[in-house]
Amino acid sequence: MTDFRRARTHMIDSQLRSTGVTDKRILARMSVIERERFVSPARRVTAYTDSVQWLGKTGSGRFIAPPAIFAKLLQLAEITSDERVLDIGAATGYSTAVIAGLAASVDGFEPDAELASTAQANLRELGLANANMVETIGQGLYEVVFVEGALQTVPQDYFDALREGGRLVALIWSGGVSVAHVFVRTAKGIAASAEFNAALPPLLPMQKAQEFVF
Repeated sequence: MTDFRRARTHMIDSQLRSTGVTDKRILARMSVIERERFVSPARRVTAYTDSVQWLGKTGSGRFIAPPAIFAKLLQLAEITSDERVLDIGAATGYSTAVIAGLAASVDGFEPDAELASTAQANLRELGLANANMVETIGQGLYEVVFVEGALQTVPQDYFDALREGGRLVALIWSGGVSVAHVFVRTAKGIAASAEFNAALPPLLPMQKAQEFVF
């Protein structure tokens, strides 16, 4: 029988700390959220490996990100306890559950209706009163928009969800490389900075998986 508590400890030490994740709040939160809860029973024994966890129907393209990449992107977002967050591509709710321990509140958005329903049930079972799944992306509501998957371009409605001064964290793919970016909404428009290379599958179906390098 798998010792998931030990698996979480090993994940923190061998995947997160070793790749430069130093934020104590992120480390603490990921040490208690049961990642195995958010995958199928057949995948629970591999829930803490440093790999993508594929979800849903074959070919659906939906997934949970590897722990280290997810944690590094979270650290880049610098979420504070008084902020409202939109988690785009929430899948079965793992990322939303983690973010709930960092933010004042978090809304998960998942375009796959079946996965969104599963996510809502998972969040409810965990008793996370500040976490919820939403069916649409509202405008001007969030201090942070966190994107779970690589994009070629950021859709305008993702930027529109930000309050002025808010920031969006996403992997942008170009020329065979995915780079983590922070976009900040200012009175004059969107300011962007590139931070580090990483790799995730594409978030949006129209951005074909074969165009990405893993």
